[in-house]
Amino acid sequence: MVRGLRHKHPLERLLSVAGLSRSTFYYHLKALDAADPYAELKQRIGAVFARHKGRYGYRRITAVLRQAGELVNHKTVQKLMQALGLKSLVRAKKYRSYRGQSHHVAANVLARNFEAARPHEKWVTDVTEFKVRGEKLYLSPVMDLYNGEIVAYETSRRPVFKLVGSMLKKALARLRPADRPVLHSDQGWQYQQPNYRRMLAARSVTQSMSRKGNCLDNAAMESFFGTLKAEFFHLNRFESIDQLQVGIRQYIRYYNHDRIKLKLKGLSPVQYRAQAFGL
Repeated sequence: MVRGLRHKHPLERLLSVAGLSRSTFYYHLKALDAADPYAELKQRIGAVFARHKGRYGYRRITAVLRQAGELVNHKTVQKLMQALGLKSLVRAKKYRSYRGQSHHVAANVLARNFEAARPHEKWVTDVTEFKVRGEKLYLSPVMDLYNGEIVAYETSRRPVFKLVGSMLKKALARLRPADRPVLHSDQGWQYQQPNYRRMLAARSVTQSMSRKGNCLDNAAMESFFGTLKAEFFHLNRFESIDQLQVGIRQYIRYYNHDRIKLKLKGLSPVQYRAQAFGL
C-alpha cells in the first residue's frame, strides 16, 4: 500500500500512518523486487504438466522431478502448481463401498506381496465407478497377480451384491481342481456378505482384506483402475452407459491379449501365461 501511494504522498507520512520504519519498508521493497527463486522450478513443473496433457497432479509431478534428479518436496510442488493455476484434469472419483460398521473382517493375508509364482495363486478385486451424462456404471473385476490378467469381471448400473456375486462365479469357473487362490479385497460391504464368504469357502479360496482405509494394501487393483481410466475412459467421449460398457469389454480384451508389459518380458498377460504354462 505504501509503495502504491508513494508517488502521491510523502513517504514519511505514509510510513507514519502505516506504522512502518524506513528500514522495514526498504527491506520488504527489496524482497518484492528480488527474482523469483522458484522461476526455473515453475518452468519444469509446467513442462511436465504439459507433457502429460494435464493428467498428472502434484504427487506424480513430484515423482517425475525426483526421477530427473530434482530434490523437491511435494508440498512445494503443490504450492507452486496452485500459484500457476495448474490442476490435474483427471478427477476419477473413488467408489466407496464401505457401509457402516464392519461385521466380518478377514486377515490381510496378502500383506502387499503382489508377486505370484503361478496362475491362480493370488487374486485381487475391487469395485470402481464411472459417470456418463449423469448416469453411473460400476465395474467389478478380479485380477491374477501372476500376470496382471483380468480373470473375470462384471458391470452394473447399481452397486448391488449381484455385481460382485456374478463376477465371483465367473472367476471361480476359471479354476482348476487343484487351484486354491488367495482372493484379496478391501473391507467393502459386499465382501463381508455371508453369500460371498460361502462361495469362497466352497471352492477353498482364502479370503484376504485390506486394513480399513488403506488403499495401498490393494495397490495392484488400484493401479489397473488407474490404467483403465487413463488409457481408455479419459481419452474417449461416451454418449451412453451402453456405449461405455461395450468400450470396457473391448479394452479389457485388449489389456489381456494385446497390451504388452515390460515386466512380462514384452508380452501381454495372456501371452505370458501361455508361454510359461501353456494354459
